[in-house]
Amino acid sequence: MGIAGISWPQLLVVLVIVLLIFGTKRIRNIGSDLGGAIREFRKGVGEDGEESSGNDENSDQPTGKKPEEDGSTTKRES
Repeated sequence: MGIAGISWPQLLVVLVIVLLIFGTKRIRNIGSDLGGAIREFRKGVGEDGEESSGNDENSDQPTGKKPEEDGSTTKRES
């Protein structure tokens, strides 16, 4: 049994028909575009993971710096 209940000879016939309809150049371009899209998606997902690691300015986690060092000093008037 092949993929999703399709035997290998049937799958081969479908691939040949697709090749005849689109041609090798267009199939190559489609594959290239699809690969680029997947690459950009993975890059975007990886960047989102880095941003949520707590390194952004609005993070509630302490930075380990004194208030004078990180520029967030607030003077209170009495």
